[in-house]
Amino acid sequence: MTLAEFVGAIAGLSGLLFVVTSMLGMGASLTMPMILQPLKNVKLVILALVANFILVPALAYALTLFLPIADDLKIGLIVLGCAAGAPFLPKLAQNAKGSLGFSVGLMVLLMVVTIFYMPIVMPLLLQGVAVNPWDIAKSLIVLMLVPLAIGLLVRSHSAEDGAKLSQLMNKISGLAILVMMVAALATNLSNIIGFIGSWGILALILFLVGSLLIGMLLGGRDQGVRAVMGLGAAQRNISAAIVVVTQNFAGTDALPFTLVAAILGLLILMPAAKRMGGKQESGQGLEIPG
Repeated sequence: MTLAEFVGAIAGLSGLLFVVTSMLGMGASLTMPMILQPLKNVKLVILALVANFILVPALAYALTLFLPIADDLKIGLIVLGCAAGAPFLPKLAQNAKGSLGFSVGLMVLLMVVTIFYMPIVMPLLLQGVAVNPWDIAKSLIVLMLVPLAIGLLVRSHSAEDGAKLSQLMNKISGLAILVMMVAALATNLSNIIGFIGSWGILALILFLVGSLLIGMLLGGRDQGVRAVMGLGAAQRNISAAIVVVTQNFAGTDALPFTLVAAILGLLILMPAAKRMGGKQESGQGLEIPG
């Protein structure tokens, strides 16, 4: 095994560790009422599903048609377009002084739907690319849904144990994502540098900004809810994207492109969330409209 292959293996393993531990930590910090209560607004839930699973994927697909980007980058962009439910959403919502309860419920809803949505839709959008739907579903269920369920189970039996597990898993996932980013950047540095100034970067910027606007336009009049809808649509589920890319498109530029998307997403959305928060007098009283 060469050094490059070893570092690449470290990147892959740490990426999987990040996905599993982040899902365990999330589940251990939540209860079913916390997840379900904000989702009783049926109209808002439908609009969120339309934004994340119809309009945002359509935007990603349209960008692959109209911008001259490489096939590997098209794959990465479509994977990102289909992967919703980012674990980082509640943090962004907090910075935006948005509806935190809705952000938690929306995050879990989108993540669960993503697990079943991606295997069905991706083969339709990636014409000419062989995608095994069951392989995608199996990896997402095993690496995301099962750890989330285990975390919820631990939290339901003991809030104290849930808090301890969540704290431990969050530390491990933070370290894992750092190792993955460093190792992946080391093995794909030349590819990533090649993205700078390319059509791929422009596609990512248009995708992120366009997704943010889509979510906000469908978010209604409540500032707190609109902020969460916008951020939820723009902050894609990098965990799910990494699972799909590493297990189905290994050896392509789709992985480094996904990592660039993760970095660029935070560079764009963190300031956007803070700007939204600056327009709010406080984070209190931002309830979901009935």
